[in-house]
Amino acid sequence: MPVLATARSRAGATLLGLVTAATVGAAAPAAAEPVTTDSVLVWYDATAAAITAGGATTQVTNNRTWAIAWLAAARAQNTTHSPLGRRAALAGAVHQTLATLIPGQQAAADATLAAELAALPDRKPVRDGVAAGRAAAQRLIAERTGDGLDPASVNTPFTVPAAAPGVWQPTPPAYAPAAQYGNRVARPFVLRSAAQFRPAAPPALGTERYETDLAEVKAYGSATSTVRTQAQTDTATFWLGSSLTLYTPILRAAVAQSPASIADRTRLVALFHVAAVDTQIATSDAKYAYQRWRPVTAIQAGGDTAWLPLHATPAHPDYPSGHNTYSGSAEGVLTGLTGPHARQPYTIGSPTAPGVTRTYTDWHQPSVENVDARVFSGIHTRNADLAGIRLGSDVARYVLRQAPALLR
Repeated sequence: MPVLATARSRAGATLLGLVTAATVGAAAPAAAEPVTTDSVLVWYDATAAAITAGGATTQVTNNRTWAIAWLAAARAQNTTHSPLGRRAALAGAVHQTLATLIPGQQAAADATLAAELAALPDRKPVRDGVAAGRAAAQRLIAERTGDGLDPASVNTPFTVPAAAPGVWQPTPPAYAPAAQYGNRVARPFVLRSAAQFRPAAPPALGTERYETDLAEVKAYGSATSTVRTQAQTDTATFWLGSSLTLYTPILRAAVAQSPASIADRTRLVALFHVAAVDTQIATSDAKYAYQRWRPVTAIQAGGDTAWLPLHATPAHPDYPSGHNTYSGSAEGVLTGLTGPHARQPYTIGSPTAPGVTRTYTDWHQPSVENVDARVFSGIHTRNADLAGIRLGSDVARYVLRQAPALLR
C-alpha cells in the first residue's frame, strides 16, 4: 500500500531532533527533567477528557483545540531552557486553551493546574513558564479567530446538484444534508491552500478500475453479504467510530513510550493535530471538488435497488475517504517523528465495538485496517480509501517540513 515513502521512514527517527534544533536554536542541554510526574501525559489526558466531556460536535473543531493548546505550549517552551519552566509552560498553555475554548470544563482544568503547580517549586522559572504558556495560548487563540473551523462554519449548507451518474446524492436511511462542506474554505495552519495536495480525479465511470472497486464493495460491503468473513465484519465495526476518538489512544501510546524530553513530546502532539486539521480541510476540498457518489447510490442506480451497506453511509461524497486521510496523516506524523514502529506493543479500544481491543506494534497496521474497513462497511470504494491515505500522508509530510517555522 502506498502509505509512506521508504526514505521518510528511514529518516523518521531523526526528524524530531531536527525540528527541535531548528526551533530552539543553540540552546544548551537542559538538566534532567523531573520524573515524579509525567506532565505531558497529565495534560494529554486532561485535554482528551475535556474534549470528550465538552467538546464540539464537529471533529475538526476538536482537533483544532488540541492543535492550539499544544502548539501554544511548544512555542512557549522555546522561551526557557529550564525543565521546570518547560513543564510550567505546558501547564499554562493547555490550561488557558481549555478554559477559553471549552469553558464548561474549566473546573477540571483548574484542578489539573492546581495539582501540577503544587508539585513544582515556587520559583521564577515556574512562574515565568506559566505566564509564557498563557500568553502563547492567548496569542494563538486570537490568531485562529474566524478561521472557519467552528461547527456552524464547518457545516455550511450545500446545495445538492441534480441527480446524474457519478454525482453525490444524500444516502439512505436518513438522506441527511451534506456535512463538512464549509470545511473546504477554512483557514489551514500550514497548507498554502486547501487544494495544495488535491488528489487526481477518481476513476471514470465504466473504467475497469471503477467497475472492480464497485463490485468489491457490492460483494463485501453489503448488509447481507455472504462473502464477508466475521473477521472482516469485526474490522469494519471496530474502525467505524470517530477517527479522533480512535487515534487519541494511539498518539498517547507514542507519547507515553517516547524517551524524548517534555518539549519534544509536546511538539509531537502539536504537529499531529496541526496535520489532522489541515488534512480534514484538504479532504473536504477534494470531496466537494469531485462530488463522487457513494457506493450505495451507484449500486442502486445500477439496478440493485434493495442493496444497502453494512453500516450507514456518512453524509458527504465518497472521494477521498475521510477516515483514511486522517489515518494517513496520523501515520505520517508518528512515523516521521518517532520511526515506523512503536517501542512496545500498544492496545486500543473502539466506541463502536464495546469491550473489544486490538493490539499493534507499528503505526502502519491501523492504516491497513482503515482501508479495508471502509470497503467492508460498504461506505467507500477502495480507490477512495487509498487516495485518502496518500492525501493524509502528503499533508503530514508537508507539515513536518514546515515545522521549524510553525513552532517558533
